[in-house]
Amino acid sequence: MTLTTTGGKTTLAAIARLTGVSAPTVSKVVNGREDVAPQTRAKVLAALEDAGYQSPGQRRTAAGPSVVEVAFDSVNSNYSLTVLNGILDYAAEAGVEVMLSATQHAPAGGHDLSRRAQRMVDEGRAGLIVVTSAFAEAQLMAFRRRQIPVVVIDPLNPPPGDVVSVGATNWAGGRAAAEHLLDLGHRRIAYLGGPKSAECNQARLHGYMSALMSRGIGFGPELVIHGNFRAEYGVEGLSALLTMPEPPTAIFAGNDAIAVGVLREARRRGIRVPEDLSLVGFDGTTLAEDSVPALTSVAQPLHDMGRAALRTVLRQARGEQLDSHRVELATQLVIRESTAPPAR
Repeated sequence: MTLTTTGGKTTLAAIARLTGVSAPTVSKVVNGREDVAPQTRAKVLAALEDAGYQSPGQRRTAAGPSVVEVAFDSVNSNYSLTVLNGILDYAAEAGVEVMLSATQHAPAGGHDLSRRAQRMVDEGRAGLIVVTSAFAEAQLMAFRRRQIPVVVIDPLNPPPGDVVSVGATNWAGGRAAAEHLLDLGHRRIAYLGGPKSAECNQARLHGYMSALMSRGIGFGPELVIHGNFRAEYGVEGLSALLTMPEPPTAIFAGNDAIAVGVLREARRRGIRVPEDLSLVGFDGTTLAEDSVPALTSVAQPLHDMGRAALRTVLRQARGEQLDSHRVELATQLVIRESTAPPAR
């Protein structure tokens, strides 16, 4: 069956005739609606792709500068600001405009999220970058169904297989942090991490555990405490660790914010860092450089992660084939003033 076009442009009615479904059904597929059978959706999408159909938003994108939406949980942290600077730097090089939004204010309902995704299509967004978001697989797929390129930076939950994620070598960084403390002579090393289910937190924890096991050093579950990636948790975590009959001599904090909370509580209690307690953070943000004492930390290439995320979104928007759906950049342990051999 031949495809009929109007004025050189493929019409939804022509797609409907070609696939044997109704025009409203084709419209639902184009708009990413949920109430279409999977087989029907696949047949219509294939026909749209073969016909080179472009939505009005896609045609606007092709005609003018690309606009990429970047969604943060918040931008009030050194982590988020460094990632954002990387995105903006690459945007300036690529001639791309960036629009910011907040995932914490995004509606959680499926229909509301579908409307948000459809708005991106209608406004001609080239793609979406989500930073450390807890968007679930079903939520991310609302964008993917509309063929909106999506890249997630440091996802809390593993994204769907066809969604690209950008992160750092968290496992290697966790192992490097623990090995540094072991090399100094510490044997009771605690881990104060973020959310237990967070993918990056699990990788850092497993790297820490691997370093201890490789030295034949056992550790009890009381030395591993999960919470969140905020400074308040560092305060709570250190308080809990100090109730032990034998408190740890060193702490590996899941990020720099937690480590700063540990420093704050240690200072309040008269505990000297690093004389009485060694401390390692993770992220390598300006928090680590500006803390007193300056914090030993596993540095993530946050600026480069932002650049890589935007570069990958634009490659997808151009229809380029990606070599991998996971991009990992190397971490580096930066030794400063917060670690020393344990007191005798």
